Amino acid sequence: MPNSFPKRKRISVRAVAPSIITILALAAGLTSLKFSLADKWELAVFAIIFAGILDGLDGTLARLLKSASRFGAELDSLADMVNFGVAPAVLIYHWKLEALGGLGWVIALSFAICCALRLARYNSALDAEDEPRRKAGFLTGFPAPVGATLALIPLTIEFEFGAGFFSNSYVVGATTALLALGLVSRLPTFSMKQLIIPREQMVPFLLGVGLLAATITVYGWIVLIGAAALYLALVPVSILKFGRLNR
Repeated sequence: MPNSFPKRKRISVRAVAPSIITILALAAGLTSLKFSLADKWELAVFAIIFAGILDGLDGTLARLLKSASRFGAELDSLADMVNFGVAPAVLIYHWKLEALGGLGWVIALSFAICCALRLARYNSALDAEDEPRRKAGFLTGFPAPVGATLALIPLTIEFEFGAGFFSNSYVVGATTALLALGLVSRLPTFSMKQLIIPREQMVPFLLGVGLLAATITVYGWIVLIGAAALYLALVPVSILKFGRLNR
């Protein structure tokens, strides 16, 4: 008698490995919310940064294993919304913006909404490989993880140097609002795809990565602040370079 039951489809662990990392990143972002509500600012910031590291790994792993899928892309986008939109907005609001009353809540909402719009715009362009900026190696606006990291810099400055100018509620509100606009802006920003390491420079590059990792363990917040300053300094360079390419 022939078997009338259809064969069950099997999925290898290799195929779902990137989605597992995405779920772990989502768990980190949700944990940041827990720490924010408990006023554990440093742990909340670390959880978001950890989510950003995992976010960089899942896409890379998907490409290496050739297991990229539409499901994975949608899951990654939803996780990014929580990790880099909702979690930073709640953290910054509960840290400083709450003192501004309704204005602070509007700014926090605006940041989360702009992150959602930025992710939606990115997803809608996934299939547009001939998009001029993508072909030239540029992104449009700040990537969501970068925007979230930049929004956390006032906290890291306070962690490292104590309360001061950048801890002022109005300053935090202004920087958060500007970064929200940066997420949905049309600014051409450098893509990591432009970073190409010559084969003969691979060992020095890996050595540099190792030294950077060691430096982070000792001067973590200062390294993060320096990286943010370097990124912002490169924004005018990316605008000029993209303008020259257009011409």
